[in-house]
Amino acid sequence: MKTPLVSILIPAYNAERTIEYTIRSALGQTWRNKEIIIINDGSTDRTLSIIQRYASKQVQVVSSQNQGQSAAINLGFRLAQGAYIQELDSDDLLAPAKIERQLAALRPDDSKRIALSSPWAAFFYRTQNARFVRNSVWEDLSPVEWLLRKFSQNLYMQNATWLVSRELAEAAGPWDERLYYDNDGEYFARVLLASEGTRFVPETGIYYRATTPSSVSYIGNSNRKKDALFLSMKLQIQHLRSLEESPRVREACLTYIRNWLLYFYPERPEIVAELKQVAESLGGHLGEPSLRWKFAWIQPVFGWRFAKWAQLALPLFKSSCIRQCDRALFQFEALGSSPWSAPHF
Repeated sequence: MKTPLVSILIPAYNAERTIEYTIRSALGQTWRNKEIIIINDGSTDRTLSIIQRYASKQVQVVSSQNQGQSAAINLGFRLAQGAYIQELDSDDLLAPAKIERQLAALRPDDSKRIALSSPWAAFFYRTQNARFVRNSVWEDLSPVEWLLRKFSQNLYMQNATWLVSRELAEAAGPWDERLYYDNDGEYFARVLLASEGTRFVPETGIYYRATTPSSVSYIGNSNRKKDALFLSMKLQIQHLRSLEESPRVREACLTYIRNWLLYFYPERPEIVAELKQVAESLGGHLGEPSLRWKFAWIQPVFGWRFAKWAQLALPLFKSSCIRQCDRALFQFEALGSSPWSAPHF
């Protein structure tokens, strides 16, 4: 039987520091029947010159004006010929057998509407330090159960963990080009809506490069990203409620809103007001966002805004220090070697 073609889509914007490792992880996949489509989304650094070195019969390089990650992925999908679609961000890595092991997990009588997922671990530069920490969506689940756990436990699955059939991707529809933040969360919620459930495949996975202030997944003080997050949240709540309208779904949606309210309060009162209306429609109410215990004591002494800043900024500062140390060790120990030299599966 002919093995299916897998299309690996890599959107890239100003990714000169990481894109080469990402491309190598795609080329290094043990699944041989693959095509790699790299979409240069109007980069202004050396990204285009780097990816052009890899152009070949198997690697297609295309460029477009900068329109955002969603538009770049949609362009790649229109060019893709594969029966399966693998999205890969320009700073992340696939474990060598990721695609092969996921496709091997399919059973002869499986529907094309099964969404394949896998473990993921965050890293800075050295993947040997990455830790795969299991959570409750790392198993086979129905669409409604997967989204319920995401909402109620504040979980997510990094986008490159998924491998979806073309049929499922077409049923889900294109990535929403209005979203400049949490676009993957909204998109894969639609994938789940169109699916017949998830198949979690252990013993493989992906490496997710931890957030930096320049990454798409960092929200900071960007009102554009906050607007996108708000829209994504509303859409995802609609997606889940379209699957099931029940007390447990409404409670999960309320928890989801409360977990993300901090990013809008108090700077965006109009969004907070609308979220309160959504909460009331779910049978609940919103108060002031709660701070983690490590930072709650700051509020009565220095005020709410400083306490919020501390909760959001101090972990980022700590992460930045660790990142710089890891970068130095990476350059000293592993420069020029395989970036996945010691996977922890």
